[in-house]
Amino acid sequence: MPFLIGYGVAIIGALLADNASKGKSKKRKYIVWGIALMTAISPFLSFAIGLTYGSIVQNGWAIPAVILILFPIGFITGLIMLVRGIFMKQETDHAI
Repeated sequence: MPFLIGYGVAIIGALLADNASKGKSKKRKYIVWGIALMTAISPFLSFAIGLTYGSIVQNGWAIPAVILILFPIGFITGLIMLVRGIFMKQETDHAI
């Protein structure tokens, strides 16, 4: 049942990121979701998916293989979102 912990932490991380980004600017949403994806969602979700896949194929070596494929993809995606949020120009309303 350790994969349930991985799925649970990933879901809780996504819910917290969604709650923290509600009503915020687009720049803040990119920053919050980038951090959440790098720290909470990507590592725990790749761990849980790796354990699930390893138990389905009944091969212990499939677990680290799946983790080593999925984690960098999620982490780099979160890093790109974070950097995009940091360097994004702040939106201003130009009332004429």
